[in-house]
Amino acid sequence: MSELSMVRNEINLALNNLSSWTKDEHVTKNMATTFDSVFIRKHPLGVVLIIAPWNYPFQLTLIPLIGAIAAGNCVLLKPSEISQNTEALLSELLPRYLDTGCYSVVCGGAQETSQLLENKFDYIFFTGNAFVGKIVMSAAARHLTPVTLELGGKNPCYVDDDCMIENAARRIAWSRFFNAGQTCIAPDYVLCSDRIKEKLLNALQSTIQDFYGVDPKQSPDLGRIVNQKHFQRLSALLKCGKIVIGGETDESEKYISPTVLVDVNETDSVMKEEIFGPILPVLTVESLNDAIMFINKRERPLAAYVYSSSNQTVNEFLDRTISGGFCGNDGLMHSTLISLPFGGIGESGMGRYHGKFGFDTFSHHRACLLRSAGREKLNEIRYPPYSEKKLKLALYATEIKQGSCVLL
Repeated sequence: MSELSMVRNEINLALNNLSSWTKDEHVTKNMATTFDSVFIRKHPLGVVLIIAPWNYPFQLTLIPLIGAIAAGNCVLLKPSEISQNTEALLSELLPRYLDTGCYSVVCGGAQETSQLLENKFDYIFFTGNAFVGKIVMSAAARHLTPVTLELGGKNPCYVDDDCMIENAARRIAWSRFFNAGQTCIAPDYVLCSDRIKEKLLNALQSTIQDFYGVDPKQSPDLGRIVNQKHFQRLSALLKCGKIVIGGETDESEKYISPTVLVDVNETDSVMKEEIFGPILPVLTVESLNDAIMFINKRERPLAAYVYSSSNQTVNEFLDRTISGGFCGNDGLMHSTLISLPFGGIGESGMGRYHGKFGFDTFSHHRACLLRSAGREKLNEIRYPPYSEKKLKLALYATEIKQGSCVLL
């Protein structure tokens, strides 16, 4: 569902709509351009570099590629060397089906990626962490190459006193522990009041058992950590606060059980870095307002979540926070709709893709005006010598008149 199906959806949407996406887009004209043809033409950007991550190594490599191909670009594709089996598979399969003169797969690690970034591209699309994102952006700046950066961050999740606790717990547990928590838009921490904290913890514990059994290690539905380095990093985060659910590890299997932490300090490492694993800190706040203030003191996240039975609470949270994406009373699901743009803001990234947004990202929208070689009399108002009469006519023919503006 998260790898093959999402890629198929993108392919089918592009095939079904490419003729309309690539058509010239005619726009509104003013009186001065009444007899002209005015439109936006979509051009390929040129040669695109796509640098993909390891956590969804198929989807996050191919969905940007689909947008780039749809827009008519050539692509140099760099899968993640961390997900080495998928990297090998892509490097073997893609040349069978795509013109290698236009689409090439480059394998390798940080050294090979650095060498790639020394070259001038027409566009760079990077998915990964903010540290590497800054390196990519710095390299792109040397050639004035535009970039899309799909990064991550600390995605907040507020659970209101007035909510259906059991439903919230199931949806939070699913979105946090899916892919063993190695998802850039997973909830990274929960904020709730002391009044419902115990109910939420009990519901989470019950949910985890329902999902993965008494011993989650034996569950076929719980993933493992991608490699030893990330296992050790996550194991160190387990020392923050107090473990109330889970906490079991097995280094030989790179296994970490679904874990919930409490009594976590804001200064703890688990609250400073993106977790990217099956660990969920729960912190307490007094109110919705305190939760919003807590969130807004930090960098803007890739996603933000709120659980409440009150539409007023959900809408207030939506209005007063800023994030790349948002879900009310659910998690992750906004990313499955390719009618919605996917992307971050601030530290969580820049640019957007999925569906037509991907086509637009990899297209140059060229402003075009075609005018008759004749009808020169109509142009005289813009030529010297100037006069007040010519100015009034020119302004009348080109200016937008102010209407009414009502903010609801």
